[in-house]
Amino acid sequence: MKRYIILLLTCCILSPICACTNFIVGKNASKDGSVFVTYNADSYGAFMPLYHYPAAKHQPGDMRKVYEWDTNKYLGEIAEVPETYNVIGNSNEWQVTIGETTFGGRHEMTDSTGIIDYGSLIYITLQRAKTAREALQIMTSLVEQYGYYSEGETFSVADKDEAWMLEMMGCGPDRSKSPERTVWVAIRIPDNAIAAHANQSRITQFLDGRYTKVKMKDLMKKYPVNGKKPVPNLMLCSDNVIRYARTMGWFDGKYADFSYNAAYAAPDFSGRRYCEARVWSFFNRFSDDFSRYVPYAQGIEKGAEPMPLWIIPNRLVSLQDLRDAMRDHYEGTPFALDSDIGGGIFEMPYRPSPLSFKVDGKEYFNERPISTFQTAWSFISQMRSSMPREVGACFWFGNDDGNMVAYTPMYSAITRVPKCFSGEGADDITFSMDNAFWVCNWVSNMVYPRYSMMFPSLKSVRDSLDASYDRLQPEIEAKALALATPEERIAMLTDYSCKKGDEMIARWKKLACHLIVKYNDMVVRPEDENGNFKRNKFGGGARVQRPGYPERYAKELVKQTGTDLLIPAE
Repeated sequence: MKRYIILLLTCCILSPICACTNFIVGKNASKDGSVFVTYNADSYGAFMPLYHYPAAKHQPGDMRKVYEWDTNKYLGEIAEVPETYNVIGNSNEWQVTIGETTFGGRHEMTDSTGIIDYGSLIYITLQRAKTAREALQIMTSLVEQYGYYSEGETFSVADKDEAWMLEMMGCGPDRSKSPERTVWVAIRIPDNAIAAHANQSRITQFLDGRYTKVKMKDLMKKYPVNGKKPVPNLMLCSDNVIRYARTMGWFDGKYADFSYNAAYAAPDFSGRRYCEARVWSFFNRFSDDFSRYVPYAQGIEKGAEPMPLWIIPNRLVSLQDLRDAMRDHYEGTPFALDSDIGGGIFEMPYRPSPLSFKVDGKEYFNERPISTFQTAWSFISQMRSSMPREVGACFWFGNDDGNMVAYTPMYSAITRVPKCFSGEGADDITFSMDNAFWVCNWVSNMVYPRYSMMFPSLKSVRDSLDASYDRLQPEIEAKALALATPEERIAMLTDYSCKKGDEMIARWKKLACHLIVKYNDMVVRPEDENGNFKRNKFGGGARVQRPGYPERYAKELVKQTGTDLLIPAE
């Protein structure tokens, strides 16, 4: 199907700070019984380390200052709890993971008086929750008590046993319109299903009998995770979720017909083409035929059938499947980026920002794939009920676009992080050769403009590191499990994770030096079978190769220039 280039009819462009992607895999949908959550933190210009919040004890009366995650703006303070848990990235020592994507929604619903923004909500909750269900309770009660400062958000909330999708919005600053401060709904993703969200509210009707509604206080009592009976399709929601929409005049239908996103964040062209198309691409990988939803993802056809919230995959999902999905550029789909010259001479599967551009007064758009150059960091969180918690949670982390880096194993109970991931000595305008964000971006930004020429060299190193981590994982975990105490296991896995981080940045520095030599001045220096540069018989470098234009681009150049560049016959 031909890729559309059309006039952009909507002005709802996503905030560049929060254009992220999350995938969710239930424990019975994965190859090894893991619950998986993935996340691309796609934030233009942002410098982000691997966050570490050590476990701590707090005294009665201790307060915590809250700063907005995106801007570091001070919002206020909240009461501390007696004990907080160790957090590595977006996962904690109890195998709880939280990811997010921002969908915005109705602007009047943002509560400017709130104290807790979406980022702070994630990391405060991770420091306090032992399970996904406890995390849901903490998140919803915190924002109700202190107010929710951010726009509409979809959260992935998971642990070793189950995964949930939570959508949340504020009720604006005016309490006369709503005594409650948020409207939210949370749906449990079936254990044999996969789900995704990407900056568009995805929860539609949830009161029409497809889900079992339950109160938060009854959740564990009535539906234990490890009970004898399978857990049904559960749903939780705020008491005001419909009432607030009626009060505001956004819904006047029957109870069962209420749709969360129709009332609060209806998908328009940008919500479908920029956002839901990424969900489509993930589902398409694990479906025999997902073409029926192409018209919806394209965003053009008004009455197109929306995608489901989750699907049952046609095969069990592996860690490598998720690496591949996080590196997706719509290859082989109607949204593929190889059908025009937007990628330049060397067919880069990325497009310059912003997402839209104007020509002769008309506005056009670029495709927005899952893998994107503005990713500050990316992770795949692996949670396993078959192991003790200090071993079961492996947080696979990369400090750049997932396509351009290896996912390095960082166990969620470790007590320190590698220096390269810590942010020490660097920030968003301070380069450091000891910092993974900057070294990885240095390499990526060499490769982007000469992608088809240089990417194979990067991919070879990336894939070799991924494969080495996979080979080591069973051996390392077996050694950890053989140790007598949790403390010994944590110490061992801390050393291992830090060693892998150190090795990764060393390998990436070597790659950077290799790339500048091999591809200097748009030529290619030949190598031997061991990856060493060849020399001539006099000791100098062997004759370089000059690949010139890729064939497809050369043909397009001739098409545009006609005979202007034609060498005349003798």
